[in-house]
Amino acid sequence: MSGRDGRADIQGNILRGYGSHAHAAYAFTQVTDPGAARALLRRLRPDVACERDWKQRPASRINVAFTHAGLRALSVPAGPFAGYEDFRAGMYARARPQLGDLGANDPAHWDPRLTDRAHVLFTIYGHDEATRDGEAQRLRDQLAKGGMALVHLQTADMRTDSREHFGFRDGFSQPALAGVSANRRALRGEGAARPAWRRLLGDQWRPIRLGEFVLGHRDEDGVVPGAGHPLLRNGTFMVWRKLEQDVEAFETWVRAWAGPDDHAQKLLKARVVGRWPGGASLVRRPPAGRGRPGRAAVPERERQPAINDFLYGDDAAGLRCPLGAHVRRANPRDALGFRTERTRRNRIIRRGMPYVDETPPSRGLIFVCFNASIARQFEQVQGNWLMSGDTFGLGDDRDFLTGGLDDAEQTTRMTIQGDRSAPPVVVTRDRQFVTVRGGYYLFVPGLNALKLISEAG
Repeated sequence: MSGRDGRADIQGNILRGYGSHAHAAYAFTQVTDPGAARALLRRLRPDVACERDWKQRPASRINVAFTHAGLRALSVPAGPFAGYEDFRAGMYARARPQLGDLGANDPAHWDPRLTDRAHVLFTIYGHDEATRDGEAQRLRDQLAKGGMALVHLQTADMRTDSREHFGFRDGFSQPALAGVSANRRALRGEGAARPAWRRLLGDQWRPIRLGEFVLGHRDEDGVVPGAGHPLLRNGTFMVWRKLEQDVEAFETWVRAWAGPDDHAQKLLKARVVGRWPGGASLVRRPPAGRGRPGRAAVPERERQPAINDFLYGDDAAGLRCPLGAHVRRANPRDALGFRTERTRRNRIIRRGMPYVDETPPSRGLIFVCFNASIARQFEQVQGNWLMSGDTFGLGDDRDFLTGGLDDAEQTTRMTIQGDRSAPPVVVTRDRQFVTVRGGYYLFVPGLNALKLISEAG
């Protein structure tokens, strides 16, 4: 094992994203012949991208991940994963109780191919669509003789404007990692906030320990998750989730509440999300006015150099950025009072991409994240912060942007806080903007662990 702290053993796209690979194909497969499947993994292993080559620019890259059922199908010992009930059960089983996937989001309505059938996920990245598609076809040809059957192939492509389909810049806010994010400017707003007395001295941020995201490294509590298990060393848990976006419903709702004025519409969208479309936070660049949607002007400059260098403690009442805004709920920073110190343990690394399906026609986001604990990190954010408002004093209000409607609900609401010059505004919707179409919990092994998996049995 080479590289600092063995990081050359970590698969690529985890610690640092593939910025130059804007096209992806997710090939979900099922093991039909364990021996042949392990042989295929041995042949593919030299091609699997790793952390040490992140500066290189090959035309394509490939990464490999496994469901718990897939590891069992390959005769991998279950012992190392005994303490990871979230991974062992899988997203399909935990969607309702842990993620709040109800109503139209209920797993009963998911694409059957994205429930619990897959064993192995091969992710292929390409500089362009032709390269991506060519490599995906080459993989399909190998699967035919490699003891695996293709369950589902999903493509995704970054938009040229780096935005998701609702029109917001996406993917730029990621945790700053100790020993990886060396640029101090990159730490501003990306790491963990220092205690208040340190912030008074101008030292606001510090990087987050690697063990929060990769097993076998020290985490924020000084523990080494996965210690002593070669299969877990330098591995991570991956969350893959297909989220369909109803752009027409979102735009129709915005026009109905904000009126025909373009600035008013942009302001209402920003308040729902918590950022301007270009990425600037409402905390650092607040609206020119604080009245009802439609009364405030949009700042001419939407972007700012330190785009994530802000804290919600500067806006405790939500006058700039509403308390229920999507990004505020997904990453509350210092907004939880005495509980703020623990939010450093709920961060996730995101590596998703927008998708467009032709049959049936739909578009949305392939949400991908990496974490050392699915329950403590992803499920805490999704199930407790986005799908429940208790943490933020919002009662049972779900995230207005991504929350679904359960069978008993007809509407969802969000409060836009007011001040002395204007009362608060409560907006409602009776259609959901985002619908879950399926997903998986997977394990992404280190390269040495991948070798052990390919030699199991």
